[in-house]
Amino acid sequence: MNDPPVQLTENALRVLRHRYLAKDGAGRVVETPAALFSRVASFVASAERRYGATGPDVNELTARFRALMAEGVFLPNSPTLMNAGRELGLLSACFVLPVDDSVEAIFESVKLAALIQKAGGGTGFAFDRLRPTGDYIASSGGTTSGPISFWRVFSEATNAIQQGAFRRGANMGMMSITHPDILKFIDAKSAPGAFENFNISVKVTDAFMSALRRSPEAPHVVVNPRTGRRYVIPRGVDLAGYTLADLCAADRPPPECYSVGDVWDLIVQRAHASGEPGLCFIDRVNADNPTPALGRIEATNPCGEQPLLDYEACNLGSVNLGRFVRGGRFDEDSFRRVVRLAVRFLDDVIDVNNYLAEPIRRMCLGNRKVGLGVMGFADALMMMGLSYDSDEAVAFGRRAAQVLMEEALSASAELAEQRGPFPNFTGSRWDKPGARPLRNAALTTVAPTGTISMIAGCSGGIEPVFALAFWRNVLGGQRLLEVNAVFRAALQQRGLWSEELAGRLAGGERLADVVTLPAELRGVFITAHEVPPARHVQMQAAFQEHIDGAISKTVNLPADATAADVDAVFRQAYDSGCKGVTVYRHGCRPAQPMDWDTAAASPVLCPRCGEPLDAQVACSRCPRCGYTICS
Repeated sequence: MNDPPVQLTENALRVLRHRYLAKDGAGRVVETPAALFSRVASFVASAERRYGATGPDVNELTARFRALMAEGVFLPNSPTLMNAGRELGLLSACFVLPVDDSVEAIFESVKLAALIQKAGGGTGFAFDRLRPTGDYIASSGGTTSGPISFWRVFSEATNAIQQGAFRRGANMGMMSITHPDILKFIDAKSAPGAFENFNISVKVTDAFMSALRRSPEAPHVVVNPRTGRRYVIPRGVDLAGYTLADLCAADRPPPECYSVGDVWDLIVQRAHASGEPGLCFIDRVNADNPTPALGRIEATNPCGEQPLLDYEACNLGSVNLGRFVRGGRFDEDSFRRVVRLAVRFLDDVIDVNNYLAEPIRRMCLGNRKVGLGVMGFADALMMMGLSYDSDEAVAFGRRAAQVLMEEALSASAELAEQRGPFPNFTGSRWDKPGARPLRNAALTTVAPTGTISMIAGCSGGIEPVFALAFWRNVLGGQRLLEVNAVFRAALQQRGLWSEELAGRLAGGERLADVVTLPAELRGVFITAHEVPPARHVQMQAAFQEHIDGAISKTVNLPADATAADVDAVFRQAYDSGCKGVTVYRHGCRPAQPMDWDTAAASPVLCPRCGEPLDAQVACSRCPRCGYTICS
């Protein structure tokens, strides 16, 4: 039986041909998009046989899964689309691997990271178990080169496996604010080209934030993870070269040492200069750790939205909110039905996944975490006539997240009745008197949805749109005008559409300045840089209220934003309940996509993860890690 055809945009087809559709030995595409969706749906639905489903039952569910994907209503993360029913078989996107304080453990994690990235997954690491630079090594009698040197090994391994991998590897590197090498870590990406395949975040504790408010002038105390000894860092140290021998005992601090405020200011300054590091509010992350008996969460996936235990992985998927807006109103009942089916899809993925290593398989089957989120949020707002910068939009975001979580919990409880709860349920935070057992230890997260939102033809994650119109250079040197579909439809419906207007917008004119258009339209169709930074944070916080993972979100800042503006965003994110925060100041990095007239022949790479970007657009969203940068 032939697969029914699917309707996809040219952009979606380009993405599928480049990365997802099966190819023969000569690199020729031998799979259609329709066949891809059928391949994924049938492979995932085959898990149902483990729970007694008959052949007709599996066929019926296969058709339902396929329809979700083919219609752009729901899509799983990229590795599922790439690998389901194929040789590699890795279906999860997110992994966290331990970096323990021995050469053997470090290189075992390097090996696992290489295998994961070869198959299209991303990896997160915490480097704060490693003893600080200059610390003693008993086996050799020498001293260690420190976490940054071993971090570089992971980065170079990622570079080495790029040729032949499905997509460029992406990593998250994290370090605790109390590690003696924290200043080195904060400063590590200041050098051009350093650690380009890593995003980095500083793990900030509640105690640090409290000290920042109460006594920012107090010495910042760091702790050697090997010995537990406490130190302070003299102000005069070389940020890149200091060692443990340069530090002073915390009980005898010198007059001039780094204070809590100094360390905070260094983070703010570096984030203002380059967009990194971000912040991870690690105590808040662990307050929501569903299985604390298994250990603390110490790292997240590359884009920060999925906190995971050591050796844990998670498969993600996103529901396209724009598909539920009909006649300017959001169809909540239909959304609930899709959420339930999507949870079942993601739970089935767990059973047919290839985890590559026994520790990963054991953790994943023990906790059965999934990460269901949303995309198309900005499209949905525009279709409902709501400005992203409005209280009504924030209220809708909060409600969408609440319904997502409610229905995901209900679906997981129903699956637990049919299939049993996740094996580590006893002693988990869900294990409460009178509570329904759950099939999954974690259920919701909000990912950036870089490429899957392109396949679905919608806006990414919960971000505002970055451009209403832009020029794209295509094969043969042709220049094509691309316009946000929701914006075009709205103007066409009112008889206001013109190619001339789109060209002006693609040339950099703001819609807010086109006074010939009705004010209500200009107020609805705003782009990321027209949204005040405080509203970006408020939106992230509204979603976070009802999401048990975290949120991938970038707070866009104008080029003239100051370090004080970054400081304000970071503090607001903590005060409003976010689990992390990332800023990006327009123009703060040289490796940004250029406009059409100045584009060079060489590829432009995402400064976060190295993914090739389209250099011919005003604002480009990285299809790998979701990072957005503008020319």
